[in-house]
Amino acid sequence: MNLREDFRNQRDCRALAERICFESRTPVSIMEVCGGHTMALQRHGIPSLLPETVSLISGPGCPVCVSDIRFIDHAVALAREPGVVIATYGDLIRVPGSTSSLEKEKANGASVKVVWSALEALTFASANPGLKVVFLGIGFETTSPGTAIAVIEAAKASADNFFVLSSHKVMPPAMTALIDEGVRIDAYLCPGHVSVITGSSIYEPIAGKYHKPCVVSGFEPSDILQSIWMIIKQVESGDARVEIQYSRAVRPEGNLRAQKVIEEVFVSSDDYWRGLGNLPKSGLKLAEKYSRFDAAEMIPVKIEETRESAGCICGDVLKGIKKPNQCKLFRTACTPNHPVGACMVSSEGTCSAYFQYGDNGK
Repeated sequence: MNLREDFRNQRDCRALAERICFESRTPVSIMEVCGGHTMALQRHGIPSLLPETVSLISGPGCPVCVSDIRFIDHAVALAREPGVVIATYGDLIRVPGSTSSLEKEKANGASVKVVWSALEALTFASANPGLKVVFLGIGFETTSPGTAIAVIEAAKASADNFFVLSSHKVMPPAMTALIDEGVRIDAYLCPGHVSVITGSSIYEPIAGKYHKPCVVSGFEPSDILQSIWMIIKQVESGDARVEIQYSRAVRPEGNLRAQKVIEEVFVSSDDYWRGLGNLPKSGLKLAEKYSRFDAAEMIPVKIEETRESAGCICGDVLKGIKKPNQCKLFRTACTPNHPVGACMVSSEGTCSAYFQYGDNGK
């Protein structure tokens, strides 16, 4: 089905919803693993357009949300060090750690600077040679090339006061871990922005080994509905393959230049995910060649013992086994203005999306 260029055309959306309702006979649980999809699904009320046979569940797609509490505690410890400036994306400031947050540390006098990119952090470091500037690298394959470029430029400039605390992650290990853990996932709505970098081939093992349909989707209402329809067609025919709905941006091979930059600067490592624990080869740490920019190695600090927030079910929400409105703190003790868990902080967090738009009937 060819979509109109505005991708929000009501006629297209209605026609796609009708096709899904007509063709869907087998119950199917579809997980999205992109915070942009989570927000778009709720904002546009897409779950309310789907038949009872189709269940949508939100997974670990928000980079702020999946950053483990250990990482936040580490960043807080660094912020308390004299002469250290934390450079970070804005959402991360408000994520609660065990006993504090970067927002609280900033209020207490710590130097915490909001930046739009790792290169902005490097520019600040170059202008302030007497300070140690630590950039908090979070996000999936979408943001890791930007961090990698900043590290390469720091090496060229011999910027010995620029550091990265990396919590960059890769998506496939989490997707397979959820299936291995027994979460009922019949198909994946695959992330569009990640796939622009990686290409669609990274999902082939999921479709092959686990027999789960995977469709890379765009972010507009008609994109998502068409992707769900493509999944339904696979399910009803017994197929399990990788398809690209978001063909205007995603290619099977991805962005080879961006991949090369990532491979130059990072190596795969085990990493902690909020709710999922320590997943093998799911993280990216700086390669030995660039270890002098690794804040974890170059700025030793004492990190407090990890303590999870009592009553918060963010981990279960990220695994797709509970919804935000099943949390006793949701809309009471935990709100966007006073978040208890990470899923309420970012605009891409599942709890934030449910708080703002509700669950739209599904």
